[in-house]
Amino acid sequence: MTSPAPLAAGPDTLTLSDPEPKDLATGPERRAYWAVVDCWTIVRRELTHLVKQPANIAWQLGFPVVSVLLFVYVFGSAMQVGPGVDYKDYAMPGMFAMTIAFSFMNTAVLMVVGKEKGVMDRFRSMPMAPSAVVSGRGVADVIGAVMDLAVLVVIAYCVGWRPHGSMLATLGAFGLLMLLRFALTWIGVFLGLLVPNQEAAGGLFAVAFPFGMISSVFTPPSMMPDWLGAIAMWNPVSSTANAIRELFAGPVTTGDSWVEQHAVLMAILWPLALTAVFLPLAVRRYQRLSH
Repeated sequence: MTSPAPLAAGPDTLTLSDPEPKDLATGPERRAYWAVVDCWTIVRRELTHLVKQPANIAWQLGFPVVSVLLFVYVFGSAMQVGPGVDYKDYAMPGMFAMTIAFSFMNTAVLMVVGKEKGVMDRFRSMPMAPSAVVSGRGVADVIGAVMDLAVLVVIAYCVGWRPHGSMLATLGAFGLLMLLRFALTWIGVFLGLLVPNQEAAGGLFAVAFPFGMISSVFTPPSMMPDWLGAIAMWNPVSSTANAIRELFAGPVTTGDSWVEQHAVLMAILWPLALTAVFLPLAVRRYQRLSH
């Protein structure tokens, strides 16, 4: 076999026999570069699949519409969360948080489908960064969450909801929602890699439902029984819902507990803690699929 030709002429010419390319290929900067490139390749793949599957898009767009109609117009007529409080001003930020909270189920199902169809094995056999599949899934999910949230905001405007805070506070509220979605992505990825098949993945709804509903999304924890209200107060979804209500300058019916009084701080700390726990678990679980 003939040796490869040099890349360029001159004193800086590099060939495969030179030590610099080997160092460059295995150095931390080069590994980080290819991790980002491979991650973006997975993101493009996931977004392409989303565009080519209009049924999934219809479901993702239809769920927020049905949820608003159900909880604001059907149940909302019987809800009283405080004197002089328009329920839709209280419920819509909660709807934003609930939509974000439930979306990790979609992540888990997609990971299970990819695992059952052999897509994960194919990725593992390719010369790509081990973290790319997991990180690419996370980035694609955040992009999808932005689309879902944009649709939900349009629906909220149609039913009369308006943010009353400053532009910076409003952007901060949406940033907290994306931070929560980013954290929950890793829970979805980990659970999707953990369960054996799609049938088992369907059972994860038993985890997602109380996670989203036992919170301050639709009613203040102070109106719940003490034991249930304590669970709702410490729910990460409650912290995000209360925080964005505060940033939207809407009705905030929080109690005297520390976690409720510091909702914005907790809306930052909860996602950081969840990411610190479940991101390494998800990457490790992906790397151990063949074991």
